[in-house]
Amino acid sequence: MKLTIRQIAELAGVSVTTVSQILNNKGSRFSEETRRKVLSIVDEYHYRPDFFASNLIKRHSKTIGMIVPDVTDSFFSKIVEGVEQYINPLGYMLILCNSRQSLQKELKCLDDLAHRAVDGILLATPHMLPEEYNLNSAFAKRTPMILIDRGINQRDSGRLIIKEYEGSYLAVKHLIQQGHRHIGILKENTGYYQLEERFNGYRLALKDADIPFRKQYVVSNELTILGGYLAAKELLYRKEITAIFCGNDLMAMGCYKAIHESGRKVPDDISVIGFDGIQFTEYMSPPLTTVAQPTFDIGFTAAKFLVDAIEFPKHRVPNKIFDTKLIIRESVRPLTNG
Repeated sequence: MKLTIRQIAELAGVSVTTVSQILNNKGSRFSEETRRKVLSIVDEYHYRPDFFASNLIKRHSKTIGMIVPDVTDSFFSKIVEGVEQYINPLGYMLILCNSRQSLQKELKCLDDLAHRAVDGILLATPHMLPEEYNLNSAFAKRTPMILIDRGINQRDSGRLIIKEYEGSYLAVKHLIQQGHRHIGILKENTGYYQLEERFNGYRLALKDADIPFRKQYVVSNELTILGGYLAAKELLYRKEITAIFCGNDLMAMGCYKAIHESGRKVPDDISVIGFDGIQFTEYMSPPLTTVAQPTFDIGFTAAKFLVDAIEFPKHRVPNKIFDTKLIIRESVRPLTNG
């Protein structure tokens, strides 16, 4: 049996307003006995509020839309986990859309979510948004939006910035401190990441150690296991390479396979460092040295920013900078000779 608020009020012997205010945690003026009576009936009959009916009154659907470029990517699945951890206890539900890196699909998802009257949208995008969808547009004023975009779209507030430059610098510096001077890099060619900060950190670490930058040590491919495998196969033709810094942990996994197929071993012959700190890296053989970024916290914070923007629309959304951390495991070998 599904009760209405009116039926709960009748069973408790109180008004509909009293039940509504207690359920919305605005019942501080009511006695503890009244609160207990209402909540015990709610618990007994497993009452759940009808958010669609509530939407007609409060103009809130208690749903949040989220668009990501690739739902199969471990990076984004961890961000989604952080988002849900924040919004679910607050009674919000998530509608997840997969844009598959396509701007056209992304914009369609934005319109579809707005037509479904979501309270706000989290958008992880590799693209510059068209003017009619940017954060100063009429669209964004109707539907609060938080971007997870590595700062691609300019704005004064709500920026979620990760210290990727610092993380990659520390990774390459670690390789140099272990005696490596012929250090290759596997980087992205397209997609969400556009990780120039990671590439810049690599270059500056070499420069600060007076190691020449060599274009032939840079190979681009997709930030996937296959992309890492293909890029590493190309790089490994250069027999002088002793270490490889990978654009992300998935590329590092593919890199391991290419090294094994070449008849060499990690780290005996080639040292490898990844980036992201995805959980599976500690179970690789050998466990991967990687730069961890707080992916879960990024999702959690983005969700908090969005809920605050929904519930306190006049408040300014802050910015937040996230640190990275080098996790040293067993995939790097010190060299006795540089």
